[in-house]
Amino acid sequence: MLKPEKLAFSIYRQFSQFKPRQLEEARRGDLERDFLFLLKKCISVNQLREIQAQMSLHSVEKPNFLIPKAVELGDFNYASFLLSVTEQPNHYSFNYMIRGLTNTWNDHGAALSLYRRMKFSGLKPDNFTYNFVFIACGKLEEIGVGRSVHSSLFKVGLERDDHISHSLIMMYAKCGHVGYARKVFDEITERVTVSWNSMISGYSEAGHAKDAMDLFWKMEEEGFEPDERTLVSMLGACTHLGDLRTGRLVEEMAITKKIGLSTFLGSKLISMYGKCGDLGSARRVFNQMIKKDRVAWNAMITVYSQNGKSSEAFKLFFEMEKTGVSPDAGTLSTVLSACGSVGALELGKRIETHASEISLQHNIYVATGLVDMYGKCGRIEEALRVFEAMPVKNEATWNAMITAYAHQGHAKEALLLFDRMSVPPSDITFIGVLSACVHSGLVDQGCRYFHEMSSLFGLVPKIEHYTNIIDLLSRVGLLDEAWEFMERFPGKPDEIMLAAILGACHKRKDVAIREKAMRMLMEMKEAKNAGNYVISSKVLADMKMWDESAKMRALMRDRGVVKTPGCSWIEINGELMEFLAGSDYLQCGWEDSGSLFGLLVEEMKRERYDCAGEV
Repeated sequence: MLKPEKLAFSIYRQFSQFKPRQLEEARRGDLERDFLFLLKKCISVNQLREIQAQMSLHSVEKPNFLIPKAVELGDFNYASFLLSVTEQPNHYSFNYMIRGLTNTWNDHGAALSLYRRMKFSGLKPDNFTYNFVFIACGKLEEIGVGRSVHSSLFKVGLERDDHISHSLIMMYAKCGHVGYARKVFDEITERVTVSWNSMISGYSEAGHAKDAMDLFWKMEEEGFEPDERTLVSMLGACTHLGDLRTGRLVEEMAITKKIGLSTFLGSKLISMYGKCGDLGSARRVFNQMIKKDRVAWNAMITVYSQNGKSSEAFKLFFEMEKTGVSPDAGTLSTVLSACGSVGALELGKRIETHASEISLQHNIYVATGLVDMYGKCGRIEEALRVFEAMPVKNEATWNAMITAYAHQGHAKEALLLFDRMSVPPSDITFIGVLSACVHSGLVDQGCRYFHEMSSLFGLVPKIEHYTNIIDLLSRVGLLDEAWEFMERFPGKPDEIMLAAILGACHKRKDVAIREKAMRMLMEMKEAKNAGNYVISSKVLADMKMWDESAKMRALMRDRGVVKTPGCSWIEINGELMEFLAGSDYLQCGWEDSGSLFGLLVEEMKRERYDCAGEV
């Protein structure tokens, strides 16, 4: 027995055998009905083109039948062609084309242009049209257009349409106007789960995580059952707040309510656990997922990379390739970030080669990742090669190259590149610029750039910028100026600022300022940087203040601050090896590490070092 689509095209072949005279005798309505039947069963663009040819041959001029199917099949060029040759597109064609531009092809500007053309043609948009117009406005953050279209709803009596209200909520939230979004939500007379989801998601995506959580609990109180989308939005809020407890509760809800662990929900859970530092739970969720798509793999690799587990990120990347899941730009940029963190240059080069093989070498995210990786590995020439070859550069690209120059001590080149920057700088850009000044001791330039942040670019300096200037002043011995600058900081000085001053005090033997800095550090109950306690303890010991030094170590223990052992990595034949401070072996095992140690001793002897590391 033939399947429906095969049966349909069997009928279609019979049409092609009819003689023109026989077809002329057939009732026109029956012929149109049969072509509509074929369109419903059509499963490819080639079949659609054949149907169009037969319709033209038999003088059935119904292009409005064809446009929705072309959109459904995802062929933008063919759908655009059909629209262009249609003298009078109807509501159906316009709506489907606007939906395709918004949902399938992500050309939101074209969707708004087509909406204007639809109105100009004399057709009145309906609730289907407005729904996708507001989606396009939200994606483009076109709040002016969105509010104008919103006002037109009152003219056509659609201001209370709940379906439109949901899109309106998302539009206002994406444009940063959560107050307007909440007003629309509050005016919905009969709320359904979608209504709550729209507002909770709007809050979450706009960074109003606390409001998202409060509305979620209110939704529960009013007896509405959360669905997968609700839980995904809640996980976004938990991720933003670092709220591990509520995140675990969301996972329990998914299990209790039998909401399956889809790739969408599973990936969000992985990201939430990773952001909260619970890597074990993130991996548990990943392992439990029956179906793992690229999004799930990327989420888990990103968790490892962002939590300093580069080796695990690499292992998972290789495992991903073995399972046949192809990496995308997001995968490669994440792995490149991990390569840069541990100096895995050879693996980074392999990623670049792989990117070239799949035509992603000029992708803005991959190329920016390459610039960052080469910069962190000390290969400035390679970083510059990739940077200059990029056809399009965004702010992150410029930041990566400026930072690469800065961290390698090329302050002049970093500042010249900043002057060349073709996009507006951000606060992150100035971290790189100020770092360049710090590494080269450019006090005057550093202070000038700090002030230009607000005076020329309207940016508010953050704690990282203040810390850079404090570090800059401290390194050149201007400790009084550094302390005064820290006192000008509008917030509360943190442990990193004090560490910069303490380090300089240790070198400069400035007793007065280091005592003030240590006193302030000891008063910081939230201070969790183990290095600062170690520095303070060492400074006190150097001053022969043994009791105070011991108290600092005791304070470190009382506050639960643990010093993470230092580690470093080397690559041998493309394999990453990790050294841990205080450890006698490499991750590769005793035998390999012993051989490597012997090689290192030989190299030290060649450089006229003895085994104690003395010249």
